Parts: sequence; C-alpha cells; structure tokens
Amino acid sequence: MKLRDVAIGERHDLAIVSGLNVLERLDGALEVARALAGLGAKHARSVVFKASFDKANRTRVDGFRGPGLDAGLEILATIKTETGLPVLTDVHEPAQAASVAEVADCLQVPAFLCRQTDLLRACAETGRAVNLKKGQFVAPEDMRHAVDKLQRFGCEDVLVTERGTSFGHHDLVVDYRGLAAMRAFAPVCFDATHAAQRPGARDGASGGAREVVAPLARAAVAAGVDALFVEVHPDPDRAPVDGPCQITPAALDALLAEVVAIETALKAAERP
Repeated sequence: MKLRDVAIGERHDLAIVSGLNVLERLDGALEVARALAGLGAKHARSVVFKASFDKANRTRVDGFRGPGLDAGLEILATIKTETGLPVLTDVHEPAQAASVAEVADCLQVPAFLCRQTDLLRACAETGRAVNLKKGQFVAPEDMRHAVDKLQRFGCEDVLVTERGTSFGHHDLVVDYRGLAAMRAFAPVCFDATHAAQRPGARDGASGGAREVVAPLARAAVAAGVDALFVEVHPDPDRAPVDGPCQITPAALDALLAEVVAIETALKAAERP
C-alpha cells in the first residue's frame, strides 16, 4: 500500500507509525514530530506521525479527550507543513471523514469501530489510505471482511493493525499467529503500545505495562510485520491518556535500533 510517499508492504522496509496518543498543545506535538523525523532519518526508516484530535471512547465522562476536530486538524496541518511527515489520525463518525481527509494522509478506524460499515464507507470514499485497527473481539482471519468492505467501497490502500485480543477482564493477549493470517490479505502493522494496555484497570482509566512494549515489538518484527506502531510522550507518567504503556522518544530510539537489526538479519537470511 502507499501512504503518500511511504510504501508499506512485503517488499519494503519496516515503516514506523508513531506520535502522541492524543494531541495536547501545538508546541509539544511539534517537538515530538521533529524528534520522530530525526529518528526516521537516523534509522533510515519512513515515519508516519500519529495523534488523535479526540478520544471519543473514554471510559469515564471526565476523561481527557483532546482539542477536538477543528483545533486538532489545525495542529496536524502545522505538523505536516513543518516536518514533512505524513499524518495519521482517527475518525469516530462518518461525518468526520471528509474534513479529516483534507489534512490527514491516512484515516484510522478505531478497533471498537472496525466493523461499522457506514464509517468504513465514509473513510473509503475520501480516497485516502485507511489504517483499520483489529477489534479486540475479532478473530484475525475475520478482519478479511472489514478489508473487503473498504475495497468494495473503493479504498485501495488498506493497512490492518493488530492491537491485542481481550483476555478475561482488564487484559489483552497477542496471538502472533494472527499476524501471518492477516498478512495473507493485507499489509499488517503491529501496535506495541495498545497491546501492552490493561483496559479499564485503573478505576475508569486504562493501565498498561510499559516494560513489555519493546519485547512485543521485537517479536512482531521477527514475525514479519510491515509496520510498527508505537506511541511516545516526552513524559509518559504525565500523559493524559494511556501513559502507562507509552514510551519516551529516547526509548523509541533504542527500540528502533533493535528492530532494524532484526529486520536486517531476516532479510539477510532470506537471500539465496
């Protein structure tokens, strides 16, 4: 698939999708985006900047949601202009798709909404690439049907992202066999941040295990994914959303060195 000038798929190098879980302020978002652009250059990998303008699925009514559609798109447009990075952000309602597509290079369908036909149609009709997050309740092979919806509605560039499967209460588990199953019908991204999440485990907010982000990511790259999704924050312990499973840009730098080495070793082993 193509996401502006970023090619994602079997014959291409691992792509990196990274940024803030949710937008806070322009200056902070620009700082992170510039750091990510530098890491992409350092590790010779394409980077797509990700941040949400609204977290519509908060557990608590007073949970932080972000700056909203209009202010959020202004921030994302500035980041795109200042850094040159492609931009990815979520849409939660069909009515948001057209205006978001004026700024974003890729529309992300949240995991809880991955089977919502009207939302998928609205995203596809923008002509933008779509990152379809696998629902925590969906079997990997069943994501074929959501991909088929997007393709029937005219979307040619579809990325499927694994973010873990519900495992009892307040926990997720990753079945790495699912990565291979989904790669049979679409390029696959692995979300190491939300796979480390513990949904709703902090009295109305999600917890997480930041220490497993790196091992989960390394295993996914070894399994052959096409892209890696990792959220960062300059001070994760103060992040308003999903802080327990976000890492710092410095930690991402170290992780990228590891996953690029894994990818390089795999490609060397594949050569005749």
